[in-house]
Amino acid sequence: MDYRILAVGDVVAQAGISVLQAHLRTLKKLHNIDFCIVNGENAAMTGLTPRQADELLDAGADVITLGNHAWAKREICSYLDDCRYILRPANLAPQRPGRGWGVFPCRDRELAVVNLIGRCGMDFGADNPFTALDAIRKQTGDLPLIVDFHAEATSEKLAMGYDLDGKAAAVFGTHTHVPTADARVLPKGTGYVTDLGMTGPAESVLGIRPEQSIALFRGELTKRFEPADGKRVLQSVLFTIDGKTNRCKAAERLDLYD
Repeated sequence: MDYRILAVGDVVAQAGISVLQAHLRTLKKLHNIDFCIVNGENAAMTGLTPRQADELLDAGADVITLGNHAWAKREICSYLDDCRYILRPANLAPQRPGRGWGVFPCRDRELAVVNLIGRCGMDFGADNPFTALDAIRKQTGDLPLIVDFHAEATSEKLAMGYDLDGKAAAVFGTHTHVPTADARVLPKGTGYVTDLGMTGPAESVLGIRPEQSIALFRGELTKRFEPADGKRVLQSVLFTIDGKTNRCKAAERLDLYD
């Protein structure tokens, strides 16, 4: 029997949280979704608070992944150790709070979810994500593997996808907040997309007010970035996984505007 996994792009500000609260559980029922992974590292614009994490889980997320802003809100630190349903990049400093991967129930089986961060254009002192994942795979065994690769460079994301082709059930990129049009199944059976996109203000520049971003690029003085108002968007990719082979059968965009 197939199982269906929804990966939701970076949640930005209260608009991102509220659109999930309004629509995620309905989407899960409508599309027979068995498991949902939500990248939540921008729920507070930069970072995630414990209250926001609870709101995302209550809205229907089964696991929350993070990225370069994992510890931007310091109140999340102890919560990352206490809540097994939140992951931070596994290849960042191991002494920092939280865990980078976990095994979770999905209907009548278990699957492994891994959160990694890229190194190209991301100066966070991360270990090599490719070799870090090699070490994790030795511990996950034959479990279907789902990877959130939070990275800037499309080349690094594509390389990760092909490196894991036939080894992971699905690999998806996060971080850029711009959805890519390459959701597909790679030759050896791994579902892949370079970037899921963003969940938050639809008429925005990566979630912020367009006029603020324009001012920044024009060289003008700007105040602290604020989330844009107006319509909201939920951007995601739905992966259909063969329950016998753990190979992906289909990868399709599932976007919602309200």
